[in-house]
Amino acid sequence: MNTSLSFAKLVADGVYTVDTGFERDCFDASYLILDEGEAAFIDVGTNYSIPRLIQTLVELGLTPVDVRYVILTHIHLDHAGGAGEMMRLCPNAQLIVHSRGVRHMIEPSALRLGAVAVYGEDAVHAAYGTLLPIDALRITEAGEGFEIPLGSRVLRCLDTPGHAKHHIAIWDAKSKGVFTGDTFGLSYREFDTEKGGYVMPTTTPIQFDPVALKDSVERIADLKPDCIFPTHFSRVDDIPKLKSLFLEQLDEMVSLAIGLKEDVQRHENLKKGLLDIYVKHLNEHGCRFTKDQIADFLKIDLELNAQGIEVWLDKLG
Repeated sequence: MNTSLSFAKLVADGVYTVDTGFERDCFDASYLILDEGEAAFIDVGTNYSIPRLIQTLVELGLTPVDVRYVILTHIHLDHAGGAGEMMRLCPNAQLIVHSRGVRHMIEPSALRLGAVAVYGEDAVHAAYGTLLPIDALRITEAGEGFEIPLGSRVLRCLDTPGHAKHHIAIWDAKSKGVFTGDTFGLSYREFDTEKGGYVMPTTTPIQFDPVALKDSVERIADLKPDCIFPTHFSRVDDIPKLKSLFLEQLDEMVSLAIGLKEDVQRHENLKKGLLDIYVKHLNEHGCRFTKDQIADFLKIDLELNAQGIEVWLDKLG
C-alpha cells in the first residue's frame, strides 16, 4: 500500500478514494481504479479538483496518458463539472456517461444554466469555473448491462434512476463493490460510530423519484456487494443494514412531504421535518452530535433536499 499519497487512500483492491476538495475535506470523492497499468476515474469533481486527480496518478507512477476512461455516475456538477478539463488532459480517455447525459457533455451550457437556477451565478462560477465541452467522438453511452474492460476487470453498469434520470451505478466484481454516485445516498464520515457508517437519501433538485430510487437501491443490494463507494464519501460496508436504514428514511421523507403538500409554509416545515428524521436516526446510530450541530452540518443538504422534494410534489399535481 502506498502511504504517501497526498489526497488519496487505498480502499479496495486497485481502488483509491481521491478527495476532490470540493466544499470541504471528505465531502466529494473521485474514485481511481488501477488494473494492469490501466486507469479509470469514476466521477471527477469540479475543474478545481483535477490537479488532485492528476497528482494522485503521478504519485502512483502513472501519467494522464494511462487514463483509459472517465466514467460519470451522473452529470451533476459536483460529479462531472471537471469532466471536460479531465478529458482535455487525458488524450487516450473515453468518457462513459448515461445516454441522457451525452448532449450536456458535448454542450454544457444548459447544464450550467440549471446550476445557476439553483445556486446563483456567482456561486456557480466560484464553485465550478468554466465547463469545457467534450468531443462527441470521445463519448460512449452507458446503459443497463454496459461493460467496461479495464485490465483484468470488467466493470458493469446499472441504470439507476431515482436521484437523477441520467444516473448509472458501476459494479466491480473484483472488489465486490458498487460505485453508487448519489443513488445509495450520502454517507458522511463525521457520522461514523462504533456501529459503522450512516447513510441518508439525497433528494436534490430536480429529478427525485422515490419509487424509482427504491427500486434502484434494491437492485444494487441484490448484487450482494461487500461494500458501496458513494461519491459522498468513500467506502462503506454492511450493505443490508444500510439498505434498511436508507429505505426507512426514504419512506419517512415521502410521508412527511405528502403531509405538507398544501402547507403554506411548506419549504421551512419540510426542512424542520427532515431534520427531525435525520436526528432520530443519527441518535439511534449512536451519533453524539446535538440537534443544533446536526442542523448546522446538514444545512446545505436540508435546503437542497427540501427543494428537490418540492419539485417532486409539484409534479404530482
